[in-house]
Amino acid sequence: MLDMRQKIKIFKALGNETRFLIFKNVFTGGYTCSLDKKDPNVKVSPHATCVSTIAEHFDFSLPTISKHLKELREANIVTMEKKGNKIYIEPNIETVRELGGCFTTLVENFEKNRELFFGDVTVS
Repeated sequence: MLDMRQKIKIFKALGNETRFLIFKNVFTGGYTCSLDKKDPNVKVSPHATCVSTIAEHFDFSLPTISKHLKELREANIVTMEKKGNKIYIEPNIETVRELGGCFTTLVENFEKNRELFFGDVTVS
């Protein structure tokens, strides 16, 4: 379960436009990564992308993209794994799912509290 410190770390990581775009595209499959041609036996998830592919979409150096990815990894919303000569990135679905659940709970509590204090009022 995400504690308050972990949630704040996630929001701080996603509060940067570049990190948000990287995460969004990693999460939605917006980047496709070529397979490691030096080692064709490397097994890679179809949901994974690699650092070099992400870097191609930004006007930043590879070390800058790596710093952004480190922030996302430390916030535990992406995972990174070296396979062959590439580093592959995937969204951490469990963390994202749990964070989504937090928002669902907030909305449900908001609606319950409005109903408790203001009667049968619907929020659209």
